[in-house]
Amino acid sequence: MNLLKLNAFEILKLFNSNKLNTVEYVSELINHIKLREPNVKAWAFLNEDLVNSYAKKIDEKRSNNLQKPFAGIPIGIKDIIDTKDFPTENGSKTCLNRQPKEDAHLIKLLRENDVIIFGKCVTTEFALSAPGKTKNPNDLECTPGGSSSGSAAAVADKMIPTSIGTQTGGSVLRPASFNGIIGFKPTFGSISRSGISPISYRLDHPGVYARCIEDVRIISNLIISYHENDYDMINNLSLKENIVEKSNYKFAFIKGPAWPKGDEDMKENFQKYVQDSKMDVTEITLPKSFDNALHNHEVIMNGGIYSSLKKVYQEDKNNLHPYTIKRIENGLNLNASDYVDAIESAKQMKFDLNTIFKNFDAIITPAAPGEAPRDLTTTGNAMFNGYWTMMGVSAISLPLLKGKNSLPIGVQVITSWKNDNLLLKISDDILKKY
Repeated sequence: MNLLKLNAFEILKLFNSNKLNTVEYVSELINHIKLREPNVKAWAFLNEDLVNSYAKKIDEKRSNNLQKPFAGIPIGIKDIIDTKDFPTENGSKTCLNRQPKEDAHLIKLLRENDVIIFGKCVTTEFALSAPGKTKNPNDLECTPGGSSSGSAAAVADKMIPTSIGTQTGGSVLRPASFNGIIGFKPTFGSISRSGISPISYRLDHPGVYARCIEDVRIISNLIISYHENDYDMINNLSLKENIVEKSNYKFAFIKGPAWPKGDEDMKENFQKYVQDSKMDVTEITLPKSFDNALHNHEVIMNGGIYSSLKKVYQEDKNNLHPYTIKRIENGLNLNASDYVDAIESAKQMKFDLNTIFKNFDAIITPAAPGEAPRDLTTTGNAMFNGYWTMMGVSAISLPLLKGKNSLPIGVQVITSWKNDNLLLKISDDILKKY
């Protein structure tokens, strides 16, 4: 049995039937990481002794029938999320050897359920544009995307079954598309950002990577939990609620304002996928309020970046990557009225988008401009994700297409606010039925 190919929910079945223990499974993963990490470079920090000690404690609990339902699932954590037993350096020289005193809220939730924090995954500097050391496991000359580069690559290379990333533009869905895995960004305000280095409080979303919907659901259920320290959180949101079963969902195919800038082979493959699919799909055009969606997202993000990083810019600019400096300075001279206009435009977009969701169960649209660029100095472009992030809707990237070089291209599926459970059900149906 090849344990590396198994998803977390399958590993749990082996644990619960006493066909596998946690120490054995963790050892298999560590050996694979040692083999592949010199090439893929997905990890910022990994402590084998610490991971093994966690595994032994879980096996002791299991031997006494004291284990929790999801005990022993390994997970990788993006290195902008605070962990008390691993450094959190935000991918930056300005944070070298930074050791948080306590865990981020979502880490606490994972630990409460005996999920094993395997280590910290590489991020771009402060989750912006400066690439880290990670390479795409499908082709080591290609970018894994950003900013959750290590989190996506580790799952794609079967170093780990699940991981956590974050998205402010397209930093969960774009790496998922480039690496050929599932990336899930739930509704804005569903996962606490307490203990996570901010970029834009108006846009920041934590998200989940996995290779199957079952695993996405398991991890999401553990970390979607109201937390009063994050003022943008939604109360009483759950993935455990029942949804109405339907035999045929209605999909809106939307090209969106980024479509003209997509790669030609992506556009051809995507349109063919829509035409050949057995799904009930209707192509529609976004309302006029979306005409400036790309610009509005950029303005809101630039304002957030400057607000979040101005202190490190002022105190330690010389240790920042030129890409990071440029991103911060883009917000330095931002006009307040332009920022307010962008916020107000986003409100109109949400109102118009809600009208679309009255007629359709979900939207399908590209998750990235095309295949991962063969360029390790870039992380690719988030233009197909940014305005949906700005809307705060639930979105997922499914590894359904291949480009001209046989590299992955994701299909982005979107449902309305708080309909995350529906999105996962639809996504599961797409992967299994279509």
